[in-house]
Amino acid sequence: MDFETFEPVYEAILADFGFDRAGDERARDLLAGLLDAADATPATPDRLNFAGQTVAVAGAADCLESEASMAADADAVVAASAAARRLRAADIDVDCMVTDLDKTPDTAVRLAEFGTPVAVHAHGDNAMAVREYVPQFRVENVLPTTQAAPTGPVYNTGGFTDGDRAAFLADHCGAAELVFPGWAFEDTSVPVQKQRKLAWAKRLLYWLERRRGDRFAVLDGHRDSLDTDALPVA
Repeated sequence: MDFETFEPVYEAILADFGFDRAGDERARDLLAGLLDAADATPATPDRLNFAGQTVAVAGAADCLESEASMAADADAVVAASAAARRLRAADIDVDCMVTDLDKTPDTAVRLAEFGTPVAVHAHGDNAMAVREYVPQFRVENVLPTTQAAPTGPVYNTGGFTDGDRAAFLADHCGAAELVFPGWAFEDTSVPVQKQRKLAWAKRLLYWLERRRGDRFAVLDGHRDSLDTDALPVA
């Protein structure tokens, strides 16, 4: 995913939520500056070679434990946020954690310390967390990401929430098949803002499956109700 392709969707997300693009760019630049000041080189997407592999994109819904076998049977696991801690508790290895540091940042720091790449995401609402936690990371295991235009060491491989960003990252890194343990789009127990974000996650996964010429089982029963007006044709 190149930013020129993603940018119209990003602009639609900004408009829908009233987010400030300049805020995303300031957080991106903060992340880049912290990494540039470190005495090591951060990771790049090339670190994750999923060519020919089945990749489990693990979400953190309540069903994760009951669906953990999907992750255990996959060739690789990209875990969104708190899913990483829960999979590790079930003795399932994680090949990459994707996080904006809003949950279990200690897990992210610890995974990076022991060699697991962590895709650390900066956006307009998490600059304080970026400033607090990024200096604690083993920098060579940090894959820095943004939803704004990429710059310096910071990449944008597509996506919006931790979960769909994990899927776009796995796709970018060559995954042959994507499976989705631990996903629940209709969780009415979460705040309204989170429900709106999950609605965008559905749209973005639908866009991704079309780009791949694929059909993700996690979207079964959801496609007909999706608002796809903001999505490119391909």
